[in-house]
Amino acid sequence: MRGVMKHLYNSEDLKERRRSLRRLQTDAERKLWQVLRGKQMEGARFVRQYSVGSYILDFYCPALRLAIEVDGSQHIDNDYDTKRTKYLKEKDITVIRFWNNDVLQNLNGVYEKIRSTVETLRM
Repeated sequence: MRGVMKHLYNSEDLKERRRSLRRLQTDAERKLWQVLRGKQMEGARFVRQYSVGSYILDFYCPALRLAIEVDGSQHIDNDYDTKRTKYLKEKDITVIRFWNNDVLQNLNGVYEKIRSTVETLRM
């Protein structure tokens, strides 16, 4: 059992893929990271490109078990995302999703939704 937990989070097998995704982040991911990094979001510590099982999350706060995904149009009605969200919920991880356009055009609204979720999870 101990070995399973060791590889459930940030598996060594996905290390290079996570690094690559950090280097190749989208404009929306870059913009959102500017308001999440350094505990700027109500003191919550977020990390980028964190893996849980075989899935890599855009942003994750381990203390609150909160995943934030920033998606482009390729994610519309995507079965992979549905399975991924179900898997994460089974691991007691809250998932919130935003479209790239929301982050780029309404960062204040996105910030408020995340802030509200952080506040709720701390209760």
